[in-house]
Amino acid sequence: MVMRISTKTIYDVGVNQIGTLQSSLARTQQQLSTGRKNLTAADDPIASARALEVTQSAGINEQMVTNRSNAKGLLSLETVALQSSTNLMTEIKTLAVKAGAGSLSQADRESIAVELEGRLADLLGQANTSDGVGGYVFSGYKSTTQPFTPTANGVVYNGDQGQRELQVASTRKVAISDSGSSVFENNLTGNGRFATGASPANYDRGGTGIIAPGSVTDPTKLTGSKYQIDFQVTPAVPGTPASTTYTITDLTLNQPVPATPVPAVPVPYVSGQAIAFDGMTFDIKGAPADGDQFSVEPSTKKSVFSAIDDMIKALRAPGSGAAGQASLSNALNQAQNSIDNTADNILSVQAAVGSRLKELDSLDSAGDDLKLQYATVLSELQDVDYVAAISMFTQQSTNLDAAQKSFKSLSGLSLFNYI
Repeated sequence: MVMRISTKTIYDVGVNQIGTLQSSLARTQQQLSTGRKNLTAADDPIASARALEVTQSAGINEQMVTNRSNAKGLLSLETVALQSSTNLMTEIKTLAVKAGAGSLSQADRESIAVELEGRLADLLGQANTSDGVGGYVFSGYKSTTQPFTPTANGVVYNGDQGQRELQVASTRKVAISDSGSSVFENNLTGNGRFATGASPANYDRGGTGIIAPGSVTDPTKLTGSKYQIDFQVTPAVPGTPASTTYTITDLTLNQPVPATPVPAVPVPYVSGQAIAFDGMTFDIKGAPADGDQFSVEPSTKKSVFSAIDDMIKALRAPGSGAAGQASLSNALNQAQNSIDNTADNILSVQAAVGSRLKELDSLDSAGDDLKLQYATVLSELQDVDYVAAISMFTQQSTNLDAAQKSFKSLSGLSLFNYI
């Protein structure tokens, strides 16, 4: 049986085949021009879906890079401010030691007080460091509020206790600021566990007693009470020399406290001899007058600005002679303890900021590795194999050329050519 093929069928089949070959060739050419093997999601739905996920992850990773860069900028500003504050604290401590010299005149002390006022203004400037974008480094969550404001009653903190954070990795947030309160106001008085002090009235009585900051001998025995040390001086009488004794009273419990080395009431006073009770030890040197008082109480938090202001006031307070020097020494000792604690606190904050910067560097390294990994995966999912594509393009081009030539020959056949 002979199958007859009409001329129309020959043309239809030929055109369809050439069209198919042209479409395939055009697709391969588009792959080569775009570098993508999947031109639409329909080409490979699974690979396209996976590529979308990887692209989104890569975008998030790029955003984290930007966040880490911003975090580094803010933390670097804080580091500079903290380092400058540390330098200022060193200068203030040097001035405090200089101010304690007994050979200084009142004019000399006034000169040091003026220098301290300058350092106080400089420190206030560091505490009000700007973040460069209209905010402040040490204002907590109130980033647009100036943290510290000088007033007639001292420096006032206007920020809050917040610590701003920034997402720097998919599962990690890093603090990019510290509140001014935690840096400049979160400073303990005394030795950090208890603070000693002298009554201002001791100067009027002519007492020259100077109390030391002391230390903790047994933390388990600390009571958290406030104590008062009262001195009694018995004048000398014929046959009996003058004597100085003291009593210690727990003001919180309102009861006397026995002290070592002599657990008696009152206790004979010896200049420079250790006074120990309730897990604490310190000494008092000099010659306290009758009625002089000293205090021992738990450490409290005090602003560094207040401590410097107290030092300035002590330098300008009227006083002369041994009693005046003792009053100045007691005031300076208290202020220096607060300044030392502030310096230590600033160094601790600075170390914490440094550790955050180091962590950001580590996260940057991990982020670079992720970026390379995402690029590799995307390349495997999307990039065309140029060798295979060029080979396919050449083959398809040859096929199309042969199809066109054969169609031309086939469509030219006709019985009329033989008539």
